[in-house]
Amino acid sequence: MLKIALIGCTGSIGMQTAQIVRRYKDEFCFSALACGRGGGTFDALCEEFRPAVCYRAADAAREEDARAAEQRLFEDCDVALIAASGFAGLRYTLAAARMGKKIALANKESLVCGGALVMRAVKEHGATLVPVDSEHSALFQCLAFRRDAAFSKLVLTASGGPFYALDEDALARVTAADALRHPTWKMGAKITVDSATLLNKGYEVIEAKWLYETTFDKIEAVVHPESIVHSLVYFEDGAALAQMGYPDMRVPIQLALTYPKRLPCEAPLDLAALGKLTFLPFPAQKFPCFGLAVAAGKAGGTLPTVLNAAAEEAVHAFLAGRITFPAIAQTIECALDAFPREEAESYGQLAETDAAARRFAARRMYGK
Repeated sequence: MLKIALIGCTGSIGMQTAQIVRRYKDEFCFSALACGRGGGTFDALCEEFRPAVCYRAADAAREEDARAAEQRLFEDCDVALIAASGFAGLRYTLAAARMGKKIALANKESLVCGGALVMRAVKEHGATLVPVDSEHSALFQCLAFRRDAAFSKLVLTASGGPFYALDEDALARVTAADALRHPTWKMGAKITVDSATLLNKGYEVIEAKWLYETTFDKIEAVVHPESIVHSLVYFEDGAALAQMGYPDMRVPIQLALTYPKRLPCEAPLDLAALGKLTFLPFPAQKFPCFGLAVAAGKAGGTLPTVLNAAAEEAVHAFLAGRITFPAIAQTIECALDAFPREEAESYGQLAETDAAARRFAARRMYGK
């Protein structure tokens, strides 16, 4: 039985992982469950699954308490599924990597902000890194479950979000409720807004650079409204392989736990019913968050942490109705302009950068 330490158990990925464990009680169990602040959902999960370790990050009064808790979380697991949201997930990814664990990574920010640190820890401690994002799971499958396989180009698909067809004037008037109506996926609020701004696709470009040890010129994005082709890989001979399936995160979550073995999960595609698949140009100019993310990724160092911190603060402000949709990109751009690039050397350094960029973003948006 595979023992899973699930970090971020009350979020969208965490709850879908719980569905998988319920379905395959003879295959999986939880050795640890962790969340940020907890609440009734967390208590119910702990009561149902009875893991050896139940942990609320908010309960750690000191840094020493947090480090000790991280050790307990991963001591007795076969796989660490990192599904915590935002920058908070990075410390858990690093802790699991330093313990040489298999990591099922659903936290984009671990590689966006700390890619150099994470990949160094993975190599130094013999950890295994398996992507959970649907796009990176697709690439992983097309590369025969090898992150070191040869390819000529990686193509990430994007639904285009709910605002692909809108002009700039219309984008200035959209609301949080509009942004949360994703046309194909059901996700948490933060990542749904990131999909609407296409920032999420910029994050995935940065992830691909680290996961597949490649350069940015070998990574592209294309709009695919149906969200059936989850990504594709081109090879030197001109051939391309794509992974297809209905948009359901339970498939890549389950595969990250079981690969190369596959267990029944969701219904296979009905190609005749689909009728056609559409691919459209990527609208980078209309959605500047994508370009800002890629530029920060190319610059590297501490700038992706600045990017993410400003983005998290701006998205929360947008969801609260305090700023407009275009102001998300404006806030990110101002933060990137305000902070000098430094080499990323430690988690502590990135945590300080994260906090400083958040303060800057708040001052810019609220004048505080």
